[in-house]
Amino acid sequence: MSVIEVTGLRKSYGGRPVVDGVSFAVEEGEIFGILGPNGAGKTTTVECVEGLRIPDAGRVRVAGLDPVADHEQVARVLGAQLQESELQAKLTVREALELYAAFYPHPADWRPLAERLGLTAKLTTRFAKLSGGQKQRLFIALALIGGPRVVVLDELTTGLDPRARRDTWQLIEDVRASGVTVLLVTHFMEEAQRLCDRIAVIDKGRVAALDTPSGLIRRSAGSTVISFTPSAPLDEGDLNALPALASVEHKDGRITLSGTDETVNAVITLLARGHITAHQLRVSDATLDDAFLDLTEVTS
Repeated sequence: MSVIEVTGLRKSYGGRPVVDGVSFAVEEGEIFGILGPNGAGKTTTVECVEGLRIPDAGRVRVAGLDPVADHEQVARVLGAQLQESELQAKLTVREALELYAAFYPHPADWRPLAERLGLTAKLTTRFAKLSGGQKQRLFIALALIGGPRVVVLDELTTGLDPRARRDTWQLIEDVRASGVTVLLVTHFMEEAQRLCDRIAVIDKGRVAALDTPSGLIRRSAGSTVISFTPSAPLDEGDLNALPALASVEHKDGRITLSGTDETVNAVITLLARGHITAHQLRVSDATLDDAFLDLTEVTS
């Protein structure tokens, strides 16, 4: 069942289209990612989902409700952590949780929520004294305190150090495990590949691709990468004739080939035939970074 449906969404500012015909659906219980470069239209898209902006055209539904016309009802089923969030500096964690809980007729009990997010020891700490990771934990708690069916997390880990980012990833997985659908907006490829069940890649206001992370990677021109330093020179014509070859790079005597498993098998055969040793041989799958670059280059 789709808990979010976006169809033909359009939004312009000053006559310039920022979101240009975006369509996708988020299924109940999944982590759905919106991935794209800065300025691609990601945040404007989710702000229309949240009811914070009025679309110029298209249709948006959250649990069957219009985020603008039915804003009060949508606020009870959708929680949100905005791209830029701040609280009053002297507000304590406890005060923030109690304040936000007062906004809802049937809020979640903030005490176990604070415990689950590791905030119990910080209840008397003022917002200004929290670390970046602690602030993000608090914003997740505030997004969940209304007991939503779906939560929107926009650039949640921007500015966090690697450890705090990975801790936050675990929190997001815990949120989904508790039965809440997650709409995650990010420009971190590793984050999207690690967390998301499906991803919509948005570039220049349009959906460039929509698939699972592995599906997007398979679309990459070179889904497998092999690199090595040959013990003797290889003929360039032989390299370029390799099947399913996407690219060849030479750097400091090392050769890097992008292609498929067929390419890997063929280059190994080529090396064996020429009695050439492949020093420091590495074979790896392409990443979401590779797929993203291919997809956004296609739409450029």
